Amino acid sequence: MAELHALVEYLDGYLDIPGHPDYPRALNGLQVGGPDPSPGLGTKEGGRIRRVAAAVDTSESVVRSAVEAEAQLLLVHHGLFWDGLRPLTGRRFRRVEPLIRAGVALYSAHLPLDAHPEVGNCILLSQALGLEVKGRFGEYEGRPVGFWGTPAEWDLASLASRFEGVVDGPVQVLDGGPDSLGKVAVVTGGGGSFIEEAARQGIDALVTGEGSHHTFVDAHELGVHVLYGGHYATETFGVRALAAHLGERFDLEWTFLDHPSGL
Repeated sequence: MAELHALVEYLDGYLDIPGHPDYPRALNGLQVGGPDPSPGLGTKEGGRIRRVAAAVDTSESVVRSAVEAEAQLLLVHHGLFWDGLRPLTGRRFRRVEPLIRAGVALYSAHLPLDAHPEVGNCILLSQALGLEVKGRFGEYEGRPVGFWGTPAEWDLASLASRFEGVVDGPVQVLDGGPDSLGKVAVVTGGGGSFIEEAARQGIDALVTGEGSHHTFVDAHELGVHVLYGGHYATETFGVRALAAHLGERFDLEWTFLDHPSGL
């Protein structure tokens, strides 16, 4: 077992939660306190953790699964507050109430987890694709999120096939780039906005989750291949790896709650 406050302190430091820029509504860090409060930490902010659950999204179904798994800590990539400051009623209440009732803490890490060089979504997807990682790519407020590298296989069809195998699903290809691939960049999730940066940096193919309709035109006019494998499918790597890391470091049980969105 481990004390919740010790896990939170470790995660905040390991992921650089205080220093990493992110969207205001990400609200990275501990979002809901956990079981059996310890003295001096305030109500529901202490307690001992023996089992960790990890998931991409905070949804009613994920929360129910975490409670059923008898987890004391739920790690998520997308937390509670993406739709802004709203009353805790209706579906928002239905997400939070089971956590409080069962004493399950909720910890969220968005861009700090995408960008992490060891357990991050982007580095792990890059490695799974067989890239020889050479450097960072895709900045948000001056901080890089993704990576770029050279592929083991040097054509678009081979990269797309490997990507389909990694995400175990279909990949949409916008074939706007060159015949051979020298540099491939990876930004998980909604990384279609990085096509212009890819063109500026001489990237031949950008691997990501999803993008807006206009990225079809962007890809072809800027000369960059873009491969979309799904927002959810490209972001299962980080929370799974983070839970495994905590499990090994603090001798905790852990489980991954797979609730794919298909998007």
